[in-house]
Amino acid sequence: MLKLLTKNELRDEVALVVGTRPGIIKFSPVIRALMKNRVPFFIIHTGQHYSYNMDRQFFEELGLVPPRYTNDRVCEEIFHGAQTAEMLRQIEAALIDSKPRIVVVGGDANTNLAGALATRKLGIGLAHMEAGLRSNDWRMPEEHNRVMIDHISDVLFAPTEQAKRNLLEDNVKGEIHVVGNTIVDAVYQNIDIARQRSKILQHLNLRERGYFLLTIHREENVDREEILLKLVENVEAVLNEYQMKMILPIHPRTKSRLHRFGFWERVNCLEKLRIIEAVGYLDFLALLKSAAIVLTDSGGVQEEACVLRVPCITLRENTERPETVDVGANRVVGHDIESTLYEIAHHHHNRRNWLNPYGNGRTGDRIAGILQGVLTRC
Repeated sequence: MLKLLTKNELRDEVALVVGTRPGIIKFSPVIRALMKNRVPFFIIHTGQHYSYNMDRQFFEELGLVPPRYTNDRVCEEIFHGAQTAEMLRQIEAALIDSKPRIVVVGGDANTNLAGALATRKLGIGLAHMEAGLRSNDWRMPEEHNRVMIDHISDVLFAPTEQAKRNLLEDNVKGEIHVVGNTIVDAVYQNIDIARQRSKILQHLNLRERGYFLLTIHREENVDREEILLKLVENVEAVLNEYQMKMILPIHPRTKSRLHRFGFWERVNCLEKLRIIEAVGYLDFLALLKSAAIVLTDSGGVQEEACVLRVPCITLRENTERPETVDVGANRVVGHDIESTLYEIAHHHHNRRNWLNPYGNGRTGDRIAGILQGVLTRC
């Protein structure tokens, strides 16, 4: 029974493991760069997000090649262990079939932990894109995942010097490359397309900087009734304070929890809150670019807002993107109403002239070049 692949059995291909909306977006520049440089690669899709709006639509909008391997059973699992186990089973089978020389995972979702574990156990080279991020908040499943992945990776693509310092402090064994963040590439590559194609501002009757954008989905926020209630009260306070619309593209998890805890009617009847279904990437970019301010618990949105120079209020107690705070693009307020209102008042009218800490938009090319070198020397 095959349990460990030898170097002679491996093929000169790169496998990219994706399964979530942020992962697909952040891999898109790498995919384009690999194609441009004719580096052999394929995609394994774990199915962690498997619905048209949350997933397949991003492949179509971004013009990406379809996955070679997909999994449609993960959505049946609820708990982290079962979900990760199902993805681990699928990824392992795909890797045994394909035998790539190196596998790249990107970020901190369960998808990436499953991909990393399957890769490590088979003796295949492992690279972690977006390595070295730390929130130091052990309530977050993402924090567990990113730390474990970093420690078993052979190649670590750190987005910033701070991320590199985190990796060195953690005494990781892999080789570290500071490459920037592919979110910059993705935003630069797609913002003009979003302006041309997206009609969502017209559809929602929104004017430039005439509305707030809200996204909430983190497990530690929406799965706890008392915290979700605080966030609902936060939203109510902001709407009472400002005569502006607020747009909420609602995550399925958030919608489910609002119903479960009995808050759905309360938020749904807020006059200035417009709840819409999850939107595609181009529509979301258009919404974010034109927002007066974004309130979010998403790490990716913190980065995108920073790149687009949209003031961000982070509805968490901490962030693994401290660079956004350091440059003045982001304020971390937790769940406190007074802090939220104070930071909106002071952040809303700030000049949007902060420096982008995540690179110049050539991260995908750098990563593709390093991966090409790995295939050449191994």
